[in-house]
Amino acid sequence: MDASGLAPLKRALISVSDKTGLAERAAKLADAGVELLSTGGTLQALRDAGLEARDVSSVTEYPEMMDGRVKTLHPRIHGGLLARRDNEDDLAAMAEHGIPQIDLLVVNLYPFEETARSGADIDACIQKIDVGGPAMIRAAAKNHDHVAVCTDMRDLDKVLEVMAEHHGQTTLAMRRHLAGKAFARTAAYDSAIAARFEPEVEKPAQSWFTIGGPRLEKLRYGENPHQDAALYQAPEQRPGVVSARQIQGKALSYNNLADADAAFELVSEFDPEERAAAVIIKHANPCGAAAADDLATAYERAFAGDPISAFGGIAAFNRTLDAKTADAITKIFTEVVIAPDADEAALDILSSKKNVRVLLTGALADPTQPGWTTKAVAGGLLVQERDTGHVLAQDLKVVTKRAPSEGELADMLFAWRVVKHVKSNAIVFAKGGTTAGVGMGQTSRVEAVRLAARKAEDAAKENGWDAPRTTDSACASDAFFPFPDGLLEAAKAGARCIIQPGGSVRDEEVIAAADEAGLAMVFTGMRHFRH
Repeated sequence: MDASGLAPLKRALISVSDKTGLAERAAKLADAGVELLSTGGTLQALRDAGLEARDVSSVTEYPEMMDGRVKTLHPRIHGGLLARRDNEDDLAAMAEHGIPQIDLLVVNLYPFEETARSGADIDACIQKIDVGGPAMIRAAAKNHDHVAVCTDMRDLDKVLEVMAEHHGQTTLAMRRHLAGKAFARTAAYDSAIAARFEPEVEKPAQSWFTIGGPRLEKLRYGENPHQDAALYQAPEQRPGVVSARQIQGKALSYNNLADADAAFELVSEFDPEERAAAVIIKHANPCGAAAADDLATAYERAFAGDPISAFGGIAAFNRTLDAKTADAITKIFTEVVIAPDADEAALDILSSKKNVRVLLTGALADPTQPGWTTKAVAGGLLVQERDTGHVLAQDLKVVTKRAPSEGELADMLFAWRVVKHVKSNAIVFAKGGTTAGVGMGQTSRVEAVRLAARKAEDAAKENGWDAPRTTDSACASDAFFPFPDGLLEAAKAGARCIIQPGGSVRDEEVIAAADEAGLAMVFTGMRHFRH
């Protein structure tokens, strides 16, 4: 590298797993006077394309061995990548040991991530762990003062462009940019490997936590226009917004993605074999959710739960979207529709609303699948297990004199599924498999009850009902009632039964208040805080 930061590019080592675009780009390097070194299948592909390429084994004077596991792990390769062109000792060592200078490294790694995503067993995944590739990438990136490194074949286009502008030389700015990308690539690669090994180790979480993946999309902005944002792919295999096919509509925003994820995770709580379910989300909170015999009815009931908030919301479904449901969706402005699938009639109807984003995931998310959630804090990262907790009827403890009826029990369990996905403090009233009122994000549980009740009253006015649907409803609380006041507010709103975790030092007072009000109450023994 001279004082201007320019470095000549005379020799390139190319060893790629994905050979898309290889021949065309390698030919341009050769036309620019660059000598090509290569290995195994890449070497054969270059020669099949009519290009002259030198076998790495002619440099190392060792054959590829152990089924190709050992080919580039050699001082003559790493010396050629790491040698400092302005260091006399390095140059002398190169001359003494016959080490050729390598000015460009082009490597994309064995497809470990794709193999892991395919559901392959641990042994098959291990076979796809690249060793020599990351070692060379790190060597070249460390020595980016002199060496350019491409971990993506498309980066070669920029290298060729810069070479054309600078008479066969590369710039320090470009090499540094590529080096940063290279280190990010190997970090993400190792993160994917660590993630695949995670199920093989015991709890608690490992002492080092890694997360990483490729950028899938540069977003217009984040939560607000002044915030930069992008969508990245994580190693976890889970149906949802990342794996979904977007059928129509504008590009998804940061907020669209966050809200659609919240909607799909909630609707996935409902088994499509049992009942159809629809969820409407606004600002990551459910404003309506319902289960019914068919999807259109479920959507109509979910919408009626809070028709004001539903405007501009996200609609999620647990079954294949049909024409009747699609027609109902088009009656108001909806930002995103997400479902496992949609029939042609439904897609045809939705196509009349060009701005509606339609996402098809192919499957529902498994609410019991283990995994991690992360949250950034200043100087760190909070990591916890995904909330996979769920309860069945037999898990509930009846604590009041009156036991719930069969219908009340069904409504309590429905409300409990929903409250798990509401920001704390959270209260959900439900009746007939439909949310009647949702109170979220309040600093006191009493206020959460009051908010949910008020929303039920507003919905009754909007729909022209004689009374809010909180009358004779079930009420779910994401955490225990610390005092009787919140429970009594729920009874005042019309609740006839309560489902809550229990565990307060004042449980006996709360139970006594429930008995006096004639309520049935059950404890789950499980909390669902969601901050």
